[in-house]
Amino acid sequence: MPGQRPPTVRLRRLAAELRRLRADADLTREDVTRETGINPATLYRIETARGKPQQRTLMALLKLYEVSQSQLAELVALSQGADAQGWLRPYHSELPEEYTAYISFEAEARSVRNYESLFIPGLLQTEDYARAVIRSGLPMADSRVVEQRVQARLERQAALTGERPLHLWAITDEAAIRRIVGGPEVMSAQLRYLVSAGEAPNVTIQVIPFAAGAHAGMPGSFVLMSFPDSEDPEIIYIDSMAGDLFLEAEVDVRRYELLFDNLRAVALGPDDSTNLIKKVAEELQAGEEVTE
Repeated sequence: MPGQRPPTVRLRRLAAELRRLRADADLTREDVTRETGINPATLYRIETARGKPQQRTLMALLKLYEVSQSQLAELVALSQGADAQGWLRPYHSELPEEYTAYISFEAEARSVRNYESLFIPGLLQTEDYARAVIRSGLPMADSRVVEQRVQARLERQAALTGERPLHLWAITDEAAIRRIVGGPEVMSAQLRYLVSAGEAPNVTIQVIPFAAGAHAGMPGSFVLMSFPDSEDPEIIYIDSMAGDLFLEAEVDVRRYELLFDNLRAVALGPDDSTNLIKKVAEELQAGEEVTE
């Protein structure tokens, strides 16, 4: 629903802790409702980070779960800060809920590991490249919607140069740097920007060459986000034709960590990747000069 606020990292962590406490107490949701009178729908929303518990509701749950005083204080503090959005702009209320959730999570992340099979990663896109990608991906959207998406994408990139810059490890298939998006001039500028971005100490870029053959990343792209507090669960984000998907189960996170490590091993090293990107940029520039 447009305008709905996405869950914050803190709200997700609170929900995860309350689910764990209920499981440790060997209680079902029905048991909790019977013991506390909390509405089943309300409990479901709290445990799935769809709603922040009221103070009396939270206290009733913590009393039932017999938590220690120190843990009670920690969870109450977590609840009090659960509404703080990491980074959202007023116009983001018009963006899809899944995208605003992604923006908020990314803004709070300590590191992002991103694999892209067909696109330059969003955090490394130039304005013209981003506009071409978004326009082609939303052929029925009007110019206002396209420009909102472009602006949101560009604003996200500020995280790479802040006081505590986001650590980005980006892996792309060679197809992403070979596909001419927006025309040769736009693509050439994008590749030159990619080389420049890769010089930052907090940015690592690798390319999986065509010569590597089939590899584990061919089915599609994904993002793995980690957060400053080790207690905050990592998130897997998958953007597909069937819709956006967030995964946070430990088994899923572990699977994608292993997948990313596999892709990192298959890809060219950062220096060789930079050389390949430069080579493709030079080929495009040479082609432009021939046609002039």
